[in-house]
This record gives sequence, C-alpha cells and structure tokens, in this order.
Amino acid sequence: MNKPLVGIVMGSDSDLPVMKNAAAVLDEFAVPWEIIISSAHRAPEKTAAYAKEAASRGLQVIIAGAGGAAHLAGVIAGHTTLPVIGVPIASGAMQGLDALYATVQMPPGIPVATVAINGARNAGILAAQIIAATQPELREKINWFKEQMARQVESKSQQLQTLGIAGYLEKMGGSKN
Repeated sequence: MNKPLVGIVMGSDSDLPVMKNAAAVLDEFAVPWEIIISSAHRAPEKTAAYAKEAASRGLQVIIAGAGGAAHLAGVIAGHTTLPVIGVPIASGAMQGLDALYATVQMPPGIPVATVAINGARNAGILAAQIIAATQPELREKINWFKEQMARQVESKSQQLQTLGIAGYLEKMGGSKN
C-alpha cells in the first residue's frame, strides 16, 4: 500500500459510521489514507503527537471528525501546519449544532476548514482537491468526477421534463412531499 497522504482522525469509535465516508471517497480517487481514534479531551497527548508528527510522516491533509464539544480539529490544527478539515458529527440533544459551532469558531491563526454536519464525504473530496493542486493525475480524476455529477443532474432534469412531476416521483419510489 502507498504511504498515506490523508490522516482521518475521529474522537470516538461512534464517529466511524460517518467518517468511513471520507475513506470511501478517498478510495474512489485512489488517495492513500490512514485512520485512527484519538480524543482532544480523553487522549490529548496522543492527539498532539499525531498532529506534530503528521507532516514528517508524509501526510498532506488531516480530516478530523468529532461530536459534542468537537475540539479535535482545532487541537490538531494548533499542533500542525497541515491543512485540517473538520467534520462536525451529529450527536446528543443539539444534533451536531454544538459540534458545528465548536469546529467552525476557531481563533485567528488556527484555521480549520469545516464541512457540513456529518459531511465526511465532502471532507474527503476537499482533501483530494488540496492534494490535487500538485498532482495533475489526481486533478484529472476530480475533474471527471465533477463532470459525471453534472451529467447526472442533466439526465435527471431531462427525465423530469419527460415524465412530469408525478411520473418522476413514481419512478423515485413514491410521492415525496
């Protein structure tokens, strides 16, 4: 296996159902990754060491997902110069809004790119795009990916025009309000 270029870090194993989506999209682009569980609060030394050593191990981007207080991405960003992408995870009474605020509200000098709540797939795409800035072959894969999305939208629009609203909704599996 190739040396990982992206580190995926999650604060708890309960974040894995969301964070696996970052790994899946990186696989689609053939970007090597690694994944660990580390907590900004329960394992602060481990988290700091991981962040400090990441660049020297060849990582180019870190994706950090956490719920609740969600300080993981910020703590990692405080210990590395690599780009850090935060994934707020929906959990608890606030359903991820607390994690979103904790991830996006970083002090000056400690940037964290933040995707939507449970947006690990977009975090993976963003990580690939960051790496693609210096890898033309990867940039071509991402261009193809985006062209495919545009084709799918056009195809769906044509089907809607042909089938009408009721026919399209029936094709989708029933009426959606």
